[in-house]
Amino acid sequence: MTQPRSVVYTVTDVAASKAVFTALFGEPDVDQPYYVGYGDGGQHVGITPSRDGVTGPIPYWPVDDAAATVAALTAAGATVVQEPQDVGGMLVAVVHDPDGGAIGISQAL
Repeated sequence: MTQPRSVVYTVTDVAASKAVFTALFGEPDVDQPYYVGYGDGGQHVGITPSRDGVTGPIPYWPVDDAAATVAALTAAGATVVQEPQDVGGMLVAVVHDPDGGAIGISQAL
């Protein structure tokens, strides 16, 4: 089984969270109003504004086929929060498990 390669924290105040994460990781690799990202030895940690009231960390699991994975997860009982969408050369999607836990899916394009 692979490990998540990125964790994205959805936050209500990007600037405040950026200060905390910069203290932990140093200056970000990506610094945009919609996304702040930090790379660290093959792992990536990001901050993005909360959408749909979802806050907290979302681990993103790398897969070969995001659409097929989302379909399999929904067939197993997950609820789609975000359909696969291209974000800078990567397809990402988010589903909730039956208890509301967020599961991120990422597919390199």
